[in-house]
This record gives sequence, C-alpha cells and structure tokens, in this order.
Amino acid sequence: MDSIISFWHVEAEDNLYLFWVKSLLVAFAIFVLFWALSRIVRYLLITWAPRFTSFTATDLDDRVLARVTPPLSLLVLFCGAYVAVHSLPLPEKAHVFASGAIFIITISTVTIVAYRALDEFIHWYSDSLTEYQRGGLNKQLLPLAEKLLTIFLVSTALIITLKHFDYDILSLVTALGIGSLAIGMAAKDTLANMISGFTLMIDRPFRIGDRIQLSGGQSGDVIDIGLRSTKIKTMDNMMLIIPNSDLCNTLLVNQAFPDVRAKGRVNVGVAYGSDVAEVKRLMIETALEVEAVMRDPAPDAFFVSFGDSALNMSLFFWVEDYSNVFGTTDKINTLILQRFREHGIDIPFPIRTVIMEKE
Repeated sequence: MDSIISFWHVEAEDNLYLFWVKSLLVAFAIFVLFWALSRIVRYLLITWAPRFTSFTATDLDDRVLARVTPPLSLLVLFCGAYVAVHSLPLPEKAHVFASGAIFIITISTVTIVAYRALDEFIHWYSDSLTEYQRGGLNKQLLPLAEKLLTIFLVSTALIITLKHFDYDILSLVTALGIGSLAIGMAAKDTLANMISGFTLMIDRPFRIGDRIQLSGGQSGDVIDIGLRSTKIKTMDNMMLIIPNSDLCNTLLVNQAFPDVRAKGRVNVGVAYGSDVAEVKRLMIETALEVEAVMRDPAPDAFFVSFGDSALNMSLFFWVEDYSNVFGTTDKINTLILQRFREHGIDIPFPIRTVIMEKE
C-alpha cells in the first residue's frame, strides 16, 4: 500500500513538473512570438514607412516616425510579456504583482510615445512660425508648451494606472481641486501675472528684441518675456522689470511693428521773408546726403505753421531700422545748419518787442 501511495506521489509530482514545463514553454513561445513581431514592426517602421512619408509635403511625419520607432517596438515586446505572464498559472498575488508591473511599464512606454509625437509636432509648428515671424516664437512658448504637455501626459498616465489598481480617483481629484483652490486664493497676484504672461505669448503685442514705449514714457528693448514679468533694457542700459498683468492693462507703442523701419522728424524755424520752396528743397537734399536715410519712401518737407518769430518747417524721413533714428537725426540737423548758413537762410532767435509809452 505504501508503495502505491509513493508511486502516486511521484506520478503527481511528474505531472506537476510537466505542467509547469509546458506552461513555461507556452509563455516563452508567446514572448518569442511578440519579440519577433517587435522586430518586424521596427523593420517596417525603419525601412518601409519612410517610403510612404516621402510623398508628403512636410517632414513632420518623418521626424515623428524617427522618434517613436524605438518605444513602439518596445511596446510590442511589453505587450508580449503581459500576455505571457497571463498565460502562466501563477498564484493570485504573484499574478497581480507581475501583471501590475508590466502594466505600469506599458503605460509608461505609451506615455513616452505620445510625448515624443506631440513634442515633435510642437517643435515643427514652432519652426514653421519662426520662418514667417521674427522674434523666435519657440523661445517663448516652447518651454511652456513642453511643461504643460508633460504635466498633462503624466497626470493622464497616473490616473489610468490608479484606475487599473482600483484606487478611488474621485477622492484624489477632489483633494487636488480643494488644494488648487487654496493655492489660487493665496497666490492670486502671481497667477494673474502668469496668465497675463501666457496671454502676451499668445497675443504677441511685442516680441523679444522689439523696442516699445510705455504710457509712462519709458522705452527700451524687450529682452525677455517670462511667466511672471517682462524685462526691458532701457536706453540708459538699465533693466526695467514690469509685471505681466500691468503690461496687459496698459497702452504701449511697439516701434518694431509692423516692421523695423522707422520715421524720423526734424523741426526747424526759418526767418520771415525766407523762400519757403527753397527751404523745403534744401531740407530734402540735405536729408538725401545722409546715407542712412531711405530713398523709398523719399524724405519730404512741409511748411507747418506761422510761429511768433519764425516760419515752422518739418522734415520727415525714413530709416531701415528704428535704432538709427537718433543718430540719423543728429547728422541731418548738423547738415541743415551748415546748408542754411551757406545759402543765407537765417534761423532766428525768439524775438519779443516791448513798447513802453511815456505818460
């Protein structure tokens, strides 16, 4: 009787051993099958897919394909590992642990694929805009867009993972909402500046490198547009830091928009009795002697008004860049003074005649 029981035990152990060997072989075969499938997918994406994307007008699909090919082949491999683990007769806890670990890795890989595709699209779109718009949109919006994209994808992956493990998402979302409300109330000024900074980046009333003049009279070149404040370098080489919310709610003049050309003006008064036509001709010819003055549109002179002691004249001219207005105005003023002296045109001093009557 003992020998029969021992034989049954041995036979049961052999059957259990064969069962596990068979299960492991099946799982290994499934994994090898998916490994081969991942190599096929990688081969197709590297060799054949570019032949189809070459017919498109843009290189966006080629760039996306180059970045997502490695994680996509790994994704197929992880799917195979997930199926192989499910085919094994593991204990429930071990099965849950292994499946959960592979699920987390798979979701992470999917998140990487989505991030690389969307990030490549953002870079491509930013480069396309930079070709048509001066100022480098990618320098302002690209870091912000990448951060928002990362936060969105990580949050989505976290919610999917927690949902897979039967965690209560509603309580987490409620706690985050209450915490966000408290933070928003405590830092409302900072949030207002951040929202205003985002508005400035989207609306783009000025760009990095533009020269702007504020309603208070300050002017300078924009050197940085941040989320909280904008930095302006003034003509005195000083740094002016302005909160973005103030910039969104004030009037300003962008001297670099719609282009960098600028119009200068020279005001001068000549003596009564001067030949106005001759004065205007001299002013135009003098302006054309300065190399920085544009020929198209050409400079023009006008008789503006009758002054108390002079005929007020104005000369308008254009330069290629607004930064040259000040220096060009200096050269024109110097030449006008010289030409007026040569042609006997007086620039009178203010004169006031006082008549005193005796009693």
